Amino acid sequence: MALSDKQRRMVEFIGEYIRKHPYPPSVREILDGGDISSTSVVAYNLNSLERLGYIERDKDISRGIRLLKDADGLPFEVSNAALAPAVVGRFQVPLVGIIAAGEPIPIPGSDFSPMGDKAIELTRDIIHEQEGLYALEVRGNSMVDALVNDGDIVVMKHQKEARNGEMVAVWLKDREETTLKHFYYEKSKGKRRVRLQPANPTMKPIWVDPANVEIQGKVILVLRKLG
Repeated sequence: MALSDKQRRMVEFIGEYIRKHPYPPSVREILDGGDISSTSVVAYNLNSLERLGYIERDKDISRGIRLLKDADGLPFEVSNAALAPAVVGRFQVPLVGIIAAGEPIPIPGSDFSPMGDKAIELTRDIIHEQEGLYALEVRGNSMVDALVNDGDIVVMKHQKEARNGEMVAVWLKDREETTLKHFYYEKSKGKRRVRLQPANPTMKPIWVDPANVEIQGKVILVLRKLG
């Protein structure tokens, strides 16, 4: 079956990208490089290319595309060896719960909702293996302008402090609630307060007393939910 113009552009871009890098492009890079209108259009066409046998995908990681054919349907060989697990290296990060990107979700007696022994697999070309990594599944749309949507996975680095502007998981001690927001520590008229700022123009910030804020970690990677 012949490829559509969008699909051909995507395959050509993926091939060119892999020739320049030892790893495949992300969805966002395909969006920009293939001149595609939205991530949903990218996801739709990636599904089609997978059905047509042009690519294989590991949907649990953000760069999990393996190009099998070029735009003319010929086998694609260049750089695929560089994507092998033995070269790239893989490791697992525990998926420890769900976090709200919207109004905080009450979780009595805990900072995150447990998800048993679930884990996600990452490659070392995307992120360096390091101490203190964990993952959370996002619920809500308050961070959409920061490219974090409902159902996405955020990989966190455990830390107890945050700089202004960082996207962090915050435990609100007085409410026994957790939320994902941009963090700002501010002083106004002699009073100190924390502003938890959503990345959604339809939503208002949450103002809290610093004594009621406990930083749980900083977002260092977002794994997009496709489809």
